Amino acid sequence: MHFVTFSCYRRQPKLATIHARDVFEHSLEQTRRAYGFRVAGYVVMPEHVHLLATEPETSRLATALQALKQSVSSTLSLRAPEPFWQARYYDFNVWSEQKRIEKLRYLHRNPVARGLVERPEDWPWSSFRHYATGVEGVVEIESEWTARKRESMGITLCARAGPVSHFPP
Repeated sequence: MHFVTFSCYRRQPKLATIHARDVFEHSLEQTRRAYGFRVAGYVVMPEHVHLLATEPETSRLATALQALKQSVSSTLSLRAPEPFWQARYYDFNVWSEQKRIEKLRYLHRNPVARGLVERPEDWPWSSFRHYATGVEGVVEIESEWTARKRESMGITLCARAGPVSHFPP
C-alpha cells in the first residue's frame, strides 16, 4: 500500500472549486479502473491530494499517477500558461495495519485541520463517508463494505490486492 501526496503547481488552489474536485474524483475512478489499483482512502484538498492505494496491476504506480494527473490537467487547464501539477509526488510505503489506520485518519481529518469544515463527514471529496456509512461515491473504496458486497455477489479477489480487514472511522 502507498500513501501518496501530490500538489498543484506551486501549491496554488487549482482544486478549490466544486467542479475541479469533481473532475478529480471522476478521473481517479477512471484511472483506478484502467490501471487496476485499489483505493483504500483519499481526500481532495484545494491545492493537494492524499491517496492511499495499492500498487497497480498493469503498470508502475508512477505511470498510473502520471495518467491521473494528465487526465485532470487536460480537463481543467486547457491553454493554461503554467503547469497544473508539481512534477513530483511524495510516496510513503505503508507496511502495517497501524500505519494504514494512521494515514487514513490523517487524510480524513485534513479538511478539518485546515478549517474547511467542522467534521470529516462535511467534506464530500474524500473517502470518509464511505467508511462511516458504506455509501458508494464516485471512487470505489476498498473496505469491509466493498468486501461484503463482493462476497454477496460471489466475487473474490486475489490475495495481493484483496480487501483489507478493518477500517477506522
